[in-house]
Amino acid sequence: MAVELWQWLAAQLGRESEYVEFSNIGELVDAAASGEIDVAVTNMTVIRDRAERIDFTHPWFDAGQRIMVRENAGGGVSKLIAGLSESGHLRAYAWIGIVIIMATILVTLFDRRFDKDFPHRWRDGLAEGFYTVMSVATSGKPPARKNLFGWIGRFWQGLWLVCGIAVLAYVTSSVTSVMTTLSLTNQINSVADLPGRLIGVQPGSVSEDYARQAGLNIRHFDHIAQAAEALIDGQIDAIIGDAPVLEYYAHTTPQHPITVVGPIFAPDKYAFALPRQSELTRLLSVELIGAHESGVIEEFRTRYFGDSP
Repeated sequence: MAVELWQWLAAQLGRESEYVEFSNIGELVDAAASGEIDVAVTNMTVIRDRAERIDFTHPWFDAGQRIMVRENAGGGVSKLIAGLSESGHLRAYAWIGIVIIMATILVTLFDRRFDKDFPHRWRDGLAEGFYTVMSVATSGKPPARKNLFGWIGRFWQGLWLVCGIAVLAYVTSSVTSVMTTLSLTNQINSVADLPGRLIGVQPGSVSEDYARQAGLNIRHFDHIAQAAEALIDGQIDAIIGDAPVLEYYAHTTPQHPITVVGPIFAPDKYAFALPRQSELTRLLSVELIGAHESGVIEEFRTRYFGDSP
């Protein structure tokens, strides 16, 4: 939007433009302060530190900061295992495994003793015993078996079935509870969820200043596309950036599993930056005020970000 707005302003003033690209906001501010460029055309946030070095036009956009995160950011298999271990479930699983091994041996010995049709080779017998035990433990249903002891046999089969259902229910509920906990603890919905996370920011930006003041762990990225790629790959946990930039990127890359969350914080305004005492500052400000009054800027905003809610 900034470039298109500048092109409109340049046409109003009868000026021609030559564009020079800079890697990040910090370099762009330095270029404007040194007079290397005539106008910094970007979503430049107006802050005091910059105003002491450069001039700003009349603001042309109300903005602020927001957070970009991965959609459905889960914990992964490793974090699931770690969660099961921390909650003590892995130890219980180990005991269940020992019980299954002992039950397999007992079932094999029992069937070898009382069932004449049971396989005679230990390898085949243990396989049959293990299949019987795991059928009950995983499905709650025993395989078809002979009833060798009448009502007493049926009673013990039913008791074993109840034990199998209990084991299945415990494993299912423990995994579900740990996954739910991981989902809740891994969610980022606002700035309150950012401490302890690795946050992507642009060097020299208001986002970086905010993150440093908040004591957050940060990693620098010159471009939003680089930061988004790192976010998707799990190299960082979130991105703090200008709300319009994050919203526009998420809107124009629907194939990426990213989303912008939380309300706007640290509200600010965008303006064009120029070297100190530039003759263009007043001319551009007058045109920008006129663009606000005539609805030109609102047309640009709607084209890029949709209708106001």
